[in-house]
Amino acid sequence: MNERPKVLVVYFTQTGQLKRIIDHVLAPLEGKADITFEQLVPVTPFPFPWGKQQFYDTMPESVRGVPRAIEPIKVDPNTHFDLVILAYQPWFLSPSQPTAAFLQSEAGKQLLKGKKVITLLGSRNMWLNAQEKVKQYLHQAGAQLVGNIVLVDKSPNLVSLITVLRWAFKGKKEATKYLPQAGVQENEILTSNRFAAPIENALTRQQWDTLHPQLLELNSVELLPNLVILENRGIKAFRYWAKFISEKGGPGASSRQGRVTMYRSLLLPGIVVLSPITFVSSVYQLNFRKKQLTQEVEYYKGIALR
Repeated sequence: MNERPKVLVVYFTQTGQLKRIIDHVLAPLEGKADITFEQLVPVTPFPFPWGKQQFYDTMPESVRGVPRAIEPIKVDPNTHFDLVILAYQPWFLSPSQPTAAFLQSEAGKQLLKGKKVITLLGSRNMWLNAQEKVKQYLHQAGAQLVGNIVLVDKSPNLVSLITVLRWAFKGKKEATKYLPQAGVQENEILTSNRFAAPIENALTRQQWDTLHPQLLELNSVELLPNLVILENRGIKAFRYWAKFISEKGGPGASSRQGRVTMYRSLLLPGIVVLSPITFVSSVYQLNFRKKQLTQEVEYYKGIALR
């Protein structure tokens, strides 16, 4: 009798949403694969709900890829796995710090070397730069990205911004009279088990070239053109502020809190102003630079690394 394929799931979650997504995606594989879970644990935990100043003070190191340390992983890095599922969420258009810490660690690199990897994201709506960074880390580790699944909050951009900040700062996810529930919509989570069939097929046949196209047919990655433009603008601003704040010290340093407060006071008004401008710009580009923008969208929906 053939052995069941071995799958490792590496993840970090604060709210539990990402673990629910993982469980629904993998539910149909129960009994068909041996699944090992590796939860990433920061040495010094990140709070939830967040304090506002600490939340914004986490931005520079997230963007610059200088993460807080995590506890040693429990799984032996030399263990054979047919597939690794790396489940993560973006922080400030970058991989969450525990994810970045794992990908930069020697144990993480050793574990990922030569492995097939599927990335699984639970996100507000902007994840492109985070995924680009993850693709770079995987390439450096000698891993092969074979698929990407992205579940996002499909509420309008400014609505999802309000609900996610309410969730982050007050711990309130539920809908109100005027606002929808925060996070990825429940139906998106419940129907994510549709991705298990192509994953099982690839595991059984050990044929990976067709996996991502099959996932895309199931709407594993949906991307609005205006978000490509908005995020490209946003990450440039984040990189500037990350450098500007870091010049005054490390995480939590009192010497940099004035700059953190300045950044904090400008971020939300900047998003409110940029969102409609970016939407108009995307309409313009779809009309006059359609080929270039369409190519960008197709690239980000794929798994190749430039």
